[in-house]
Amino acid sequence: MRTRGLTAVLGVVAAVFAGLPAVAGASTTTVQASTAGTVEATVVPLQVTGPAESRFNLVVMGDGYTAAELPKFREQVDKHLNVLWSIEPFKSYRNYLNVYAVEIPSPQSGVDCDPDVASPKVDTPLQMGFWGGCNPNSVQRLLTVSSTAAIQYAGLVAGTTSANRQILAIGNSDTYGGAGGTYATASGGNALSALITPHELGHSLGGLQDEYDYYARGERGAPYQGGEPSSIHHTLLTEQQMRDQQRKWFRWLGEPSESGGVIGRYEAGMYAGSGVWRPSRHSMMKTLGYYFDQVSRERMTQRISSRASLFQGSTPIGQVAAEQVVWLQTLHPASHELDVTWTLDGTALPTANRRAVDLSTLDLTPGLHTLIAKIVDPTTFIRDPAVRPTASRTWTIDTSLTAQASAEPVEFTGSTSTEHPVNADEVVYAETTQSDTAEAAIEWKVDGKPVANPGNDRDFDLGPLKLTGRHTLTAMAGGQTLTWAVDGTEPVVKSTLSKPLLTVQKPTGPEYIFNDAFTMQLAATDDSDGYVVPEFRVNGDGWYNYYGWPTDASAPFRFTAEGTEIDQLVYGKLGVPRVVPWDDVPSGYGRHQVEYRAIDASGNIGTPRQFAVTLLRPAPACTSMVTGVHSGPLYLRSGVTCLTGATINGPVLVAAGASVVATDSQVLGPVRADGAADVHLLRSRIDGPVSADGVTKSLVAVGSTVDGPVSVINSRTTEAAVLAGNTVDGPLSCSGNAPAPVNLQAPNDVSGPRTGQCARL
Repeated sequence: MRTRGLTAVLGVVAAVFAGLPAVAGASTTTVQASTAGTVEATVVPLQVTGPAESRFNLVVMGDGYTAAELPKFREQVDKHLNVLWSIEPFKSYRNYLNVYAVEIPSPQSGVDCDPDVASPKVDTPLQMGFWGGCNPNSVQRLLTVSSTAAIQYAGLVAGTTSANRQILAIGNSDTYGGAGGTYATASGGNALSALITPHELGHSLGGLQDEYDYYARGERGAPYQGGEPSSIHHTLLTEQQMRDQQRKWFRWLGEPSESGGVIGRYEAGMYAGSGVWRPSRHSMMKTLGYYFDQVSRERMTQRISSRASLFQGSTPIGQVAAEQVVWLQTLHPASHELDVTWTLDGTALPTANRRAVDLSTLDLTPGLHTLIAKIVDPTTFIRDPAVRPTASRTWTIDTSLTAQASAEPVEFTGSTSTEHPVNADEVVYAETTQSDTAEAAIEWKVDGKPVANPGNDRDFDLGPLKLTGRHTLTAMAGGQTLTWAVDGTEPVVKSTLSKPLLTVQKPTGPEYIFNDAFTMQLAATDDSDGYVVPEFRVNGDGWYNYYGWPTDASAPFRFTAEGTEIDQLVYGKLGVPRVVPWDDVPSGYGRHQVEYRAIDASGNIGTPRQFAVTLLRPAPACTSMVTGVHSGPLYLRSGVTCLTGATINGPVLVAAGASVVATDSQVLGPVRADGAADVHLLRSRIDGPVSADGVTKSLVAVGSTVDGPVSVINSRTTEAAVLAGNTVDGPLSCSGNAPAPVNLQAPNDVSGPRTGQCARL
């Protein structure tokens, strides 16, 4: 057991209220937690939206980073946070959170038992380790932390307690792993690490369960045994029973899921392979990369709100004077305003969502009256009225009392951070000092021009302005001004695909044809600082985080018809995803629509771009290969002959049962196939006619040029012959083929007549 003393150096990196200058004369403070040696820990406020005592505080601490590796920790934390801010409900409720990094230089680099249980242990302050702390009976991906050490270091963040904070420990490792519970953990450098964080917060903060149908990878879980699960997102009930009994996620049934598909009832979860059901086909708690579905998002919204106080300040509860201004301050979601209603003796006042009420305007009768202010979060993320964030306060108005005027100057006391740009759809907020006799009005301007903001003037919704490009937003009160840069510029994301057989440019976007695995690289950039989050989705399914490739964050994402198995999980399955090898889903061959976009550090979501891709079955495997120059005719009598980058100075004749696959090649003569098994002409040039009669397995001609007529007759192929995107200098005739040939929506350029089955190709 390694216990080390803690010396905390708290640097004032950000003001207590984000957007305001640091307090003058601020200095570092040193706290000695024990005497058995020292490890200096620097608390760095990354985002401070208000007092720690009234906010939800995310305390991120690193383990296994030496002093020289702390810049790597900071870079990884930036990525983890920006991915988190791109995911709801964290995106909308970012202002509810303070985020502090605890930088702890480690004597040694790395974490315990990484990657194998027999790997050495290292000397680190938080004692993080894979295999559940080096337990051979555990699983590799379970990355644990010393709770004692984590609590000690978290305690260095003033104002935080176990009730208002969440600890996230990030280990210096490129191995996939994490854990959820009282404390959330994640490895820092794996391609999927930034997605492990929200998943584990789903456990630690939301109390959500895993939706996996396995515990040990590679082994499907046994059928579920037991009664109705306590988990909010698992059930034994049918959809009709949920509706009839008004239980579980009955309010969301039938709606498009935020993680793709439709909210319904999908079998497996809680490590059981059958016998229990979850709301979505895939979501954050089943497959890293997707969003939380509505059921999980509702719980996360509730839990985030419960860790902070909707009332951030108010006129002190008790008796107030009849001419007094009673005020309150709320939390501020970034996506919408909270609703505030005021009632006097049970009657609602027409306050239009204002944060203060001037009692002198109410013509009160002498005596005592009751004033109640109620805050309700109207978010669409919550449908269960029992968990909707709500708070109220009550004052007694005594008409015999006299309010005291305040000589305190009007000053801004809090705001949306001015240190980074806000996005063009954000609800920006500002708070001021308050007086018992007057409410300070806030005037808002965009690019120096006043913009009306009736009712609640503490929040300003940029969304209705439909701003694009760069702008300046100002808030003015009492002679003071706050200024924000408004980032209305969308992030830019560029896609780079591996070389296709054919590219067709269309008004709706490019279309590609591949006959094997292909890769997609997304490179996202923005004109503001911070990690930009790329995403993609296939066939309108859920948006999926682009993280590179599981084994290498810098490698492109690889699509195949069946997916690629890595550490007993499946990635890159085109079409309907396969998560585990035993998932029974249709293959990915055929045509698909791929959309991609990015979310910048300000929160702007880029307009999706798209392309279509058709994946053909691969050409048959080569039994012989021809490259370079071949002089004279080429007679193919058996096997599969591949012409790759070849030049054939003569005709190519394919006998019955033989196959030819020509890729990026040139044939200076005709190509004739009689009873051939397979004929594939891919991005090749044929200086002469092409005749295929009675092909028995597969016929594919894509992106090729034929100087002469093309005839395809009497084929009996497993799938339809493909004639797509070819240039034919002569007629194109097809007859007697079953199935009939297709062009995959990539018409051929034919100079002569098109007849028979190819009349529309």
